Amino acid sequence: MRKWLKIALVICTLIGVVIVFVKASEQEAKKQPNLPQISIHVDSENAFLTEQELLTRLKMDRLIFEGQTNEQLRIDLIEAKISDMEEVKNVRVYRDIGKKWYVKIDLRKPIARIFNIYGDSFYLDEDGFTMNRSELHTARTLVFSGNIKDDFSRESVGDIINNDSLKSIRKLDDIYRISNYVCNDPLLRKLIGQVYLENNGDFVLVPLIGDQKIVFGTAYSDEEVKEKFKRLKIFYKEAIPYEGWSKYNEISVKYDGQIVCRKRV
Repeated sequence: MRKWLKIALVICTLIGVVIVFVKASEQEAKKQPNLPQISIHVDSENAFLTEQELLTRLKMDRLIFEGQTNEQLRIDLIEAKISDMEEVKNVRVYRDIGKKWYVKIDLRKPIARIFNIYGDSFYLDEDGFTMNRSELHTARTLVFSGNIKDDFSRESVGDIINNDSLKSIRKLDDIYRISNYVCNDPLLRKLIGQVYLENNGDFVLVPLIGDQKIVFGTAYSDEEVKEKFKRLKIFYKEAIPYEGWSKYNEISVKYDGQIVCRKRV
């Protein structure tokens, strides 16, 4: 008899635990969550998304709304929506028990702004992905213009490099090689402000200091870009201090192993 009493007591206890759990879950589901605690990180001064802009977008898509309950809060859909935003590199959305939930975002870092022949412009980020220009934000980056036929697309530099047919008609991979090198070099970052693509396929660098024309030529590989910039940096470090900024109106590193300078008339 005592055995059956013990079994009955255990069963009653389990039923009680289940009832309490169900009631607690129902109460939890009916609670109204707070606004998310948002953390946005970007590895530069160029932030293309603010907390308020993010909240506005989520509200416009009815992912956050007045009177919303925990049961109606779709963490998976919110994370998918934010992940699909062009400015976002990584995102994690999660919640605690109660009213608190969190959004942690890493933003893309733009390294070049591209103006094409059609009058459109877009950004290229440090990972080789394109970003549409923003009506609310601008970034201090290297500017590319001239005979650029590339338009905005979701194709990355990696997609172009691995596709021979795209490589023959796109300049985005060449632009990425130049901008990525300049962005990561302290001297060049202060020296070069714009890059122009000539009709013959040569890139021409426009310095922030002086009014020389720097003929860079092509940028078909990382090795080619590195070697040309190495020669250019040697010239600026060793020749310019002695010759002065105004002596030359054109500096060319277009040809292998050479620096060709044209004196100002």
